[in-house]
Amino acid sequence: MQDTEPPRPAPPADVLRTGRSIAAAQLPDGAIGWPDGHVDPWDHVECAMALSACGLTEPARRAYRWLRGTQRADGSWPRTTVDGEVTDHAAESHHAAYVAVGVWHEFMISGDRGFAGQMWPAVRDAIGWVLDLQAPRGEVAWERDAAGRPGAFALLSGNSSILHGLCCAIALAELVGEPQPDWELSAVQLGHVLACHPEAFADKARFAMDWYYPVLSGAVRGAAATARLADGWDTFVLPGLGVRCVSDQPWVTVAETCELVLALDACGLREQAAELFGAVGRQRHDDGSYWTGWQFADQAHFPAERSSWTSAAVVLAADALTAFSAGAAIFRAPPRLSSVSTGPAAVDTRPPADPEACGCAPAFLLSSRSSRSVTRCRRRSVPGRAATRCGGPR
Repeated sequence: MQDTEPPRPAPPADVLRTGRSIAAAQLPDGAIGWPDGHVDPWDHVECAMALSACGLTEPARRAYRWLRGTQRADGSWPRTTVDGEVTDHAAESHHAAYVAVGVWHEFMISGDRGFAGQMWPAVRDAIGWVLDLQAPRGEVAWERDAAGRPGAFALLSGNSSILHGLCCAIALAELVGEPQPDWELSAVQLGHVLACHPEAFADKARFAMDWYYPVLSGAVRGAAATARLADGWDTFVLPGLGVRCVSDQPWVTVAETCELVLALDACGLREQAAELFGAVGRQRHDDGSYWTGWQFADQAHFPAERSSWTSAAVVLAADALTAFSAGAAIFRAPPRLSSVSTGPAAVDTRPPADPEACGCAPAFLLSSRSSRSVTRCRRRSVPGRAATRCGGPR
């Protein structure tokens, strides 16, 4: 059932060609994998979102049906599959949480409550599995290994993506009439830790994702977001080329570049976003797909592949800048909780749900959770950032 049929302006021809290149990579069962054939849930969802944005509804829905069909009883998905066979039985927390972002994005575009209801059990079970990995302080372990053991650390980029997923999942819960107040508390605590406690995460500051993902996810917005992006700009951005995947390598990647475009757009820096987006055209193939990266010291594509998830990032960035779909604001204005953020303010201006769990209780109790208490809380944290491997939190 659909409430109304929202207008769906056609994407620009070049973007639609990119969307069709993603659809061409889709397997008959609906899976969308990497060039080497393996499928992971996060990148699969990213591709489904790009298909939806391009109006390619049938392949997008097949991608979501694949998720429903491959979800495990505990709510997770295996880290990788190849030709329908599980090749890595471990599962990553941000993989499972990102399904909620994709489902909410599809609802934004289609207005189809029936589809949202069909996907709701998968989202509900996925978020339940993710939150079983959340520590009292608020951070979420990055994986549960094949033996069922939780990972020994949390990742900043992955947790940022989880926060986005939680907000979308909470909105879906309200939509289907099954509100989840415990999820809201988990989101508040996670948002606070992301913004105020970098010591909670493994230090992977050389990766660009650790720099911009707290902004992209909505954990940090407003003046704090602008300052964060300015702080890392010279380290990661090469004018005319794009964004380095890692700070110490002569390599720019299209996905990181497009994700930074989304982060810039999310905090209102649209001119910078549009200028940066112009750099990705250098990596476009004649069929509309995009090379994953460019090794500028060797003047060569690296890796020598065109990945569907890279093309998907291009589509989502183009949509954010030109609004050809009703899902264009999925990163700029994700579903918001009043307890997580208000207007332009971000999580880092909000108290935690449990100040004692993150070590902020004395400051918050002394000032009755005033803005002064947040400042004291922030001073308790120590430098350190985290990210997963290149190409997004994959």
